Amino acid sequence: MTLQPGIADRRLPSPYRPQADVLEALRAGLRDTGGIAADWSAVQTLAAPWVLGVRGQPAPLWAVESLLQEFPLNSQEGRALMRLAEALLRVPDVETAAALAADQLGRAAQVPHQSHGHPALGAFASRAIDLAQRMLPADGSEPGLLQRLGSQAVVAAAVRGVQLLGRQFVFGRDIRQALDHARGARKSDPAARFSFDMLGEGARAAADAQRYFDAYAGAIDALAAAAQGPSLPTRCDGISIKLSALFARYEDGQRARVLAELVPRAWQLVDRAARAGINLTIDAEESERLELSLDVFEALLARAAQAHPQWAGFGLAIQAYQTRALETVACVLQLARAARMRLMVRLVKGAYWDAEVKRAQVLGMPDYPVFVDKAGTDLSYLACAKALLAAPDCVFPQFATHNAGTIAAVALLAHQAAGADAPPAFEWQRLHGMGEAVYGQLAADRRDGAAALARQAGVRVYAPVGEHRDLLAYLVRRLLENGANASFVHQLGDAAVPVDALLASPWLAADGSAALPLPPRLYGPQRANALGADHHDRVERAALEAAAHAAQAAPREAAAPPEVDAAMRRLAAAASGWRQAPLEQRRAVLLRAADLLETRFTATSGLLMDEGRKTVADAVAEVREAIDACRYYAQQAALHLGTQLLPGPTGERNELRLLGRGVFVCIAPWNFPLAIFGAQVVAALVAGNAVAAKPASQTPRIAAAFTGLLAEAGLPEGVLACFPGGAEVGAALVAHPLCAGVAFTGSTRTARRIQRTLAEDLPDGRERAIVPLIAETGGLNAMVVDSTALPEQTCDAIVLSAFGSAGQRCSALRLLCVQDDIADGLLAMLAGAMQELVVGPAAQAATDVGPVIDGAARTHLQRHIERLESGARLLARTPLPAGLPPGDWIAPCAFEIGSIAELREEIFGPVLHVLRFGPGTSAPTLEAVFEQIHALGYGLTLGLHTRIDARAARLAAHARVGNVYVNRGMIGAVMGVQPFGGEGLSGTGPKAGGPHYLLRFVVEQTLTVNTAAAGGNADLIAGL
Repeated sequence: MTLQPGIADRRLPSPYRPQADVLEALRAGLRDTGGIAADWSAVQTLAAPWVLGVRGQPAPLWAVESLLQEFPLNSQEGRALMRLAEALLRVPDVETAAALAADQLGRAAQVPHQSHGHPALGAFASRAIDLAQRMLPADGSEPGLLQRLGSQAVVAAAVRGVQLLGRQFVFGRDIRQALDHARGARKSDPAARFSFDMLGEGARAAADAQRYFDAYAGAIDALAAAAQGPSLPTRCDGISIKLSALFARYEDGQRARVLAELVPRAWQLVDRAARAGINLTIDAEESERLELSLDVFEALLARAAQAHPQWAGFGLAIQAYQTRALETVACVLQLARAARMRLMVRLVKGAYWDAEVKRAQVLGMPDYPVFVDKAGTDLSYLACAKALLAAPDCVFPQFATHNAGTIAAVALLAHQAAGADAPPAFEWQRLHGMGEAVYGQLAADRRDGAAALARQAGVRVYAPVGEHRDLLAYLVRRLLENGANASFVHQLGDAAVPVDALLASPWLAADGSAALPLPPRLYGPQRANALGADHHDRVERAALEAAAHAAQAAPREAAAPPEVDAAMRRLAAAASGWRQAPLEQRRAVLLRAADLLETRFTATSGLLMDEGRKTVADAVAEVREAIDACRYYAQQAALHLGTQLLPGPTGERNELRLLGRGVFVCIAPWNFPLAIFGAQVVAALVAGNAVAAKPASQTPRIAAAFTGLLAEAGLPEGVLACFPGGAEVGAALVAHPLCAGVAFTGSTRTARRIQRTLAEDLPDGRERAIVPLIAETGGLNAMVVDSTALPEQTCDAIVLSAFGSAGQRCSALRLLCVQDDIADGLLAMLAGAMQELVVGPAAQAATDVGPVIDGAARTHLQRHIERLESGARLLARTPLPAGLPPGDWIAPCAFEIGSIAELREEIFGPVLHVLRFGPGTSAPTLEAVFEQIHALGYGLTLGLHTRIDARAARLAAHARVGNVYVNRGMIGAVMGVQPFGGEGLSGTGPKAGGPHYLLRFVVEQTLTVNTAAAGGNADLIAGL
């Protein structure tokens, strides 16, 4: 299906279909492939000699295969060495580099090394690790003389070792060096060909995108200059480009900008390659970008067909591990035929499996967008290969794999499709540093038939190009994410793995029911994960936007709050009956409410976008959080609130009962008008309390919708009353004599007022009962970043934590503390990323930062920004777009301050304060940073970005905060996963969404019954 901009539709099916159905469809398409579908014996017969040949001629010590075999990535030493390689080269200061080396090498030495086929390599590494450990100080310790003298030597040696390792991953540090490397390779193999990739992270800012563009353009020009006369694009060297490297906002929500800005930029490269007669492949991205990538590819293909109709070098990569891979192949074939051009299609297994799985779990999708087991991916690969081989008129397939079984299966499919004597109309591809041994065996195989066809097909090397400092981090993380021990590369050289097992058929093994639970079952059988909506999906996003418009058009009748005294008395009367209601009845109300909310997911999201001024993503996340709260507290009630039979002497029964306190007052904020409001209410209800619920004055319709939903779920009339209105209503509820407890989320100032009220006597002079206050207040939340942190990962976390939800979260980042050695580069990246943010109406798909909640909030923030402008240094400010209508807009901004003490109060909006730490600053050490953060008195959330595991553990243990997040964003706590709440000025506890929360809503009663009072213990006598 060809799409026009703005049409909310998909080319492809949903990525979250049941995998069993997808796999059955793949099998159906492969059933006419003879031995491949029947018993796989032909594949094993063809591939077995290659495996035995590789095992008989092990790869050299320096090869990636040898490294992975000797130091498996599931071992402590393997992961430690890879993590050292990932981070060391980017650390500018020796002290931190030494701490990183000591940390990771110490982990590698914790378990005695067991050789896996390369004893010399293992022994050398073990001795080097032991020596380095002796010469490096532990993080946070005072180094001795030997350690001070040895640190520089060890770090220098480690850096050199990592650089040597980098040569196994990186083909050249620039395109000139890469071309020299290629010329050297052709001396032994004149047919060698390469696809160069100026690989790295996706762009975060326009400057990044320009740098990548220049690198791609320079590489194309260099390839054109190095060409030895005219050649077919399929036979010459080429280049691979990554669209997310060319545009900082490469995401479906920014589709209009992508088509308007990225397509012309990418076309310059495509046109350049076509004029040079080389091939250009668009690399694959994550699954949520697949539809967008097809849009961009179609636009570029249309231009190429018009400007260069005879060029056969344009192509793209397709990931077989995506459940929509076969449909993607069909779509590409359709595009090629419509354009009357022959494309080059690189078929790969996939490179982002961990991230794809986690994203589906976090979003609450019904299934995964990638196959959950290797066999499923292998089956998909073969189905895609068959489809590509059947279309020689419009594609030149490029099969990228290091798996001997996959190579053999594809060779058999190609031989079946082409006939006995036809030349190969495809090529193989391998990654530089990997797969050389198996393709060497293939080249030496003199058998006829499919073996001959496989031998005659060329092998292209995918050749990463770039500085080791930047490129090695990317490539090592790909290995760590995808180099599990089940991988063929790891098992190929392991003689303990039988050849038949290594070459096992994926036909029956792929069933979509791996040990990995589906996202809805993430939390086990007792609690369903809330189903979500993928706002990157065009169909779902269009429905959400329509719901926001419907909510905006709905009538807005303001409900008057009930009179406080009369309402509290009615609640107190209802409380006694509800307190005695069976626990299962109370739990059932919450579970039904969760199900009802799930059925009204889209409409409720729309209401949040309208009244709560939530962006699409934030609204979706909040509805899921409210659903989670209902199910989590229902589960916790079953675990903790039932009557407990206690041990005791014969002749009596002792029970501990947990009962509701009476009327609990719940006061919720406007920043989470459904999730926090709903969570407070259902927690108090399931504990057996009647509830006086006070929503924020800005969001009464959301509160009314949820209280109405609880009534539909079976909550008895009179047990819950909603009190919309201002602060005076909340004050009256707290002060009422029948208030048996308060759950409050809001400002520290208001929490203190509530605390004083609860400590005062009643107006008539009587003493007030001592009742609990559960307060969750704000924080001056800090993120601390040392020089081992990955800049791109850290920048993403900063932007999300500081400016997501317009900075209006209790957990939002307020203070960024960056090690001075890396501050300039990181802050420049952050400034560029902030320029890419979009401020606009909340319900628009392209909006990153919506308006703040109201005019009062805007005024307060503007005053604070004015103070910063007069006393701090402006680092960056997001531009407000032209034509933005009048509203409560605050442009995200970041200011550098001189000391932490300059912060005195929480600023609730998209304003970030930045501090450099290190020698010569107001915070010369990490310890000084933490002392100054603690001096602020707040303790809600803390972010740590470091690759030094021991440092993260030490600082987390030292931190006086409720939630510590390491190497990720600081927002988005999930019920039962990250129980949320702080200490000090940030709250009282217990944590919301944690196992101790419900216990604060109940009183305990011990019941002791003398069961022998009527004359003897019958049970005891019966047991004699």
